[in-house]
Amino acid sequence: MLSRLPPLLPYWIGAAILLFWFVGAYNRLVRLRSAALQAYATLDAALLRQLDFVQAHVQAQAKEGEGAVSPAVASLRASTQQLTTLLAATRLRPLDPAAMAALDTALYVMLTGWQRLYPDAVNSFEVDGTLSSRRQPLADTPPAPEAGAGVMAQAVAWPEPSATAEIARHQFNLAVQHYNSAVGQFPALIVAWVMQLRRAAPMK
Repeated sequence: MLSRLPPLLPYWIGAAILLFWFVGAYNRLVRLRSAALQAYATLDAALLRQLDFVQAHVQAQAKEGEGAVSPAVASLRASTQQLTTLLAATRLRPLDPAAMAALDTALYVMLTGWQRLYPDAVNSFEVDGTLSSRRQPLADTPPAPEAGAGVMAQAVAWPEPSATAEIARHQFNLAVQHYNSAVGQFPALIVAWVMQLRRAAPMK
């Protein structure tokens, strides 16, 4: 009975199984990538809220000073403008590591400028939204990512007193971690390479 089967039938069966696996692996990667994109949309909205808070404060300072602002306040204003530009650019490529690195730096500059001007007006939250008693140290340069680091556990000190940004940052980093883990697994990495699905970068 088996001898009557077409000679190429086993190859067609193998090809069908391979295609079925390829489509399943691709769909899984796409779902994880979409989850990361959705998480970034939430993070973007939270960062805009923080940015609006700082900009409103800077504008109020300018009105109180009848338009004249100190160099520190002017620097903070410039950092908000830079962050606005980079948020718009990253919104187009939220999973691009270069875009995220630039956004990380711009956000760090704004947050550092705010902390130096208003050291008592910062709010650090845990990833569950509870207020943290830890104060984040200031540095002249953004912290370098650790080799092989996953989701960053260190909280960020935010100007606007809301845990939304810290929660959104954590959720985005988790989504990126899950996506990167899937992209790096064999044999799914072959699918990622064929379909040009590249690794993303978390927000440090």
